[in-house]
Amino acid sequence: MTASLPITAQPDTTGADARLDAADEHVRRVALLELADQGEPDAVPRIVDLLCRDPSATVRQEAARVLAEWEQDDVVEGLCAALLDTHEAVRRAAAQSLSELKDPRSALTLLKWAGRPEPFVRASVLRGLRELRCPEAFTAAYHALDETTPAVRLEAVNVLGWLKDARALPPLTHRVTFDPEPEVRRAAASALGFASSEDDAVASALLGALADGAWQVREQAAATLGKLGVPSAAEPLIAALEDSYWQVRQSAVRALGRLRAVSAAAAVASLLRHPIGNLRKEAALALGEIGSPDSRLALEEASQDGDPEVRKSARIALAQIEQAKR
Repeated sequence: MTASLPITAQPDTTGADARLDAADEHVRRVALLELADQGEPDAVPRIVDLLCRDPSATVRQEAARVLAEWEQDDVVEGLCAALLDTHEAVRRAAAQSLSELKDPRSALTLLKWAGRPEPFVRASVLRGLRELRCPEAFTAAYHALDETTPAVRLEAVNVLGWLKDARALPPLTHRVTFDPEPEVRRAAASALGFASSEDDAVASALLGALADGAWQVREQAAATLGKLGVPSAAEPLIAALEDSYWQVRQSAVRALGRLRAVSAAAAVASLLRHPIGNLRKEAALALGEIGSPDSRLALEEASQDGDPEVRKSARIALAQIEQAKR
């Protein structure tokens, strides 16, 4: 006798929908999750309605969270409206869902909220616009650079960095040097990564940022100088190898490797004896990119390092130097 396969019960979405009107908020929350698990587009208007109208902040927060699975005009509009919710948890859940948007068409809905007076709304909208790379977002982000709220300026800088519009270079350069908030200065240093290596104003701002009071800014400035391949950065980056923060030293080492700065070979080789393994590894890799034959002895010693990653990096660097001779 052949055993019959069990019949898998189908979720009762009709029952879940009915329970959304229950008096108990916990019942409504469970019903909401059941509907969301089905992923049915027909359930979306009901979930948006819960986000906007349910008396329980817990249910509204859950609705804001699950709506990240759908990307359509009514969802984006509902999430934007939830940025004004009376409960912080709901506002933050809505902002998080907006930050996960991927469809550039959602930008047009977001931009309708970019002029709201509430700083949290403006920052959240800009965060949602960041990865959509919508050219129409340039104006909103450009004007937001002068906001008094650091979070708004930070998101504006990030949007401009993603857009890579040359019109943003002067104000971003200004922010690297003069913004009072370290995180905004750091973000601006990163956003300048699309500039030309021949842009003297950008290079000057980034070189100045190597002396910034915040190590995070110095670290990012070093990384961007290497990314851009600014020729005049070699000597300041060599000086940055003495920075009190190893993270700055590591970015400087990487940058010098990208620049293939032969003048830095000896200073970089000295880091092969640094107590931090990651820094020794980066120094070995940078020496391989620099390609100076004078680094061979130091790299041969590093190929016997106690850290396997350092040994591997040193051997790679030695192979690069040998290859360059041919």
